[in-house]
Amino acid sequence: MTKPELKVTTPSDREAVITRVVDAPRGMVFDAHTKPALVQRWLLGPPGWTMPVCEIDLRVGGKYRYEWRTEDGQSMGMGGTFKEIVRPSRIVATQLFDQDWTGGETIVSTDIVEKNGKSTITTTVRYSSREARDAALQTGMTSGMEMGYELLEALLQEPANG
Repeated sequence: MTKPELKVTTPSDREAVITRVVDAPRGMVFDAHTKPALVQRWLLGPPGWTMPVCEIDLRVGGKYRYEWRTEDGQSMGMGGTFKEIVRPSRIVATQLFDQDWTGGETIVSTDIVEKNGKSTITTTVRYSSREARDAALQTGMTSGMEMGYELLEALLQEPANG
């Protein structure tokens, strides 16, 4: 069996689309994206990172806030507002990093489609400009996302989450 692969495409000047398949039904995947106790276990990036702050007010107009810490004590934070929620298949929210390394607010759409017990997660990030998108893709963002998706895959296989 081959390992699932993170796919990245750039369908327009301002968008990056990241697609990954996980071996779990979409309801579980949706919960893993929206319940703080689960988000804190997989949305981490490189080894040694933690997420001490994870606040999610899951409703249209509700806000969320994530703060990460590295092993050496550096911190990175971001947050935004939910624009659309369709349980268990779609989440749309604004996103702005405290350090604003993405060139302003982005719009992030996460779509979850289930087929034969596996879910395809498609995340579309719309940046303020082509330059902002290209700069974000150069940061190693996608390798960090893949590390997170590997943690997500392991979390979704735990019996307590079944």
